[in-house]
Amino acid sequence: MTTPRTCLVVRGGWDGHQPIEATDLFIPFLEENGFAVRIEDSPAIYADAEYMATVDLILQCNTMNTIERPQFEGLRAAIEAGTGMAGWHGGIADSYRNESDYLTLIGGQFGCHPGKHPDERKGEQADNYVPYTVNMLPAAAEHPITAGIGDFDLVTEQYWVLSDDYIDVLATTTQKVRDWDPWHREVTSPALWTRQWGEGRIFVSTPGHRVEVLEDPSVRTVIERGLLWAARGSGQPYGDHGPRTTASAEEATR
Repeated sequence: MTTPRTCLVVRGGWDGHQPIEATDLFIPFLEENGFAVRIEDSPAIYADAEYMATVDLILQCNTMNTIERPQFEGLRAAIEAGTGMAGWHGGIADSYRNESDYLTLIGGQFGCHPGKHPDERKGEQADNYVPYTVNMLPAAAEHPITAGIGDFDLVTEQYWVLSDDYIDVLATTTQKVRDWDPWHREVTSPALWTRQWGEGRIFVSTPGHRVEVLEDPSVRTVIERGLLWAARGSGQPYGDHGPRTTASAEEATR
């Protein structure tokens, strides 16, 4: 009998992102793919080094929350030792604003989501729902997460992301310039990306505001693939959009 791998689901924070309903959408998929799933409602579990050493994958959906330093250090140590981490939208890219090292770990941080024309706003979440396109990068066309997926359109929050150049971008989205906006040229942000941190892999999808977005076929497919790709022992290549390891990058230049 094959021993199941372990997936830790950490969810909570702002209810507008439906952390329970959203993660429940993917738990059956994880179980079907051989994961034993444990659910926690805070990052406190990250401070348990003995348990974290057994975790193969972290699925986090925890928006606008806080993390204590020992909890963050436990999370980072687990990833550096090979635990994978994946998530979507604010549940991973707007989780712990109080901890700058977390922002560095993930590589991209939610900045804003420009909304509709001021005259169309009604004080609801939908004020920030705009039509936009997720553009797949040609360099990632054969990546295990995005292979066979073309550009796709959504009407939901479009994340303007602040990021560094250590992320390996799979797809982007571009904020247009509109008459009522204060910026004067288009701004392109990563929409899907990966990151290698120590021995661990990280996958982030910025689409995923609510369940109806997660149920979009393209969004759901890349997240399901991203979960399996990020997990320890996935056996999938890192992908040609970035170096697999420091060693392989060095070999490529010889």
